Amino acid sequence: MSNRESIGDVSDDITSVRRSEHITYALASLHRLRVPERILFKVAVLTYRAMNGSAPEYLSSYFVRVAEVSSRLRLRSYNSDQLTVQSYNLTTVGRRAFPVFAANLWNSLPANLTSAPSLTIFQQRLKTHLFRRSYPDLII
Repeated sequence: MSNRESIGDVSDDITSVRRSEHITYALASLHRLRVPERILFKVAVLTYRAMNGSAPEYLSSYFVRVAEVSSRLRLRSYNSDQLTVQSYNLTTVGRRAFPVFAANLWNSLPANLTSAPSLTIFQQRLKTHLFRRSYPDLII
């Protein structure tokens, strides 16, 4: 199937929704994430790649695992895949900076996601996690 055919199929599914119907069920049936969850997906995948050495070095340098910080050897989080969150000065912009946002997002993910053995497995698990979060009323 070519790209145009698959795009045509998707557009047929979306355009077949009546004006009075909500688009949520059409998006869920297509297994599409909403825009906020799609952004989280992209940031989490980029963070996974940075943590596992398949991203550029300048991105990998932003993140430090809690296990690599010597002052945190006695914490319970020492054995986890959590990241240290950099401190920031501006509350409006600082928490949205990539290193801070990505580390907070990574730390909020379940352990079975952050410990995925490969990128494809991580992406599958992450999409399922975000899909359930995006459409909590739907039974999957």
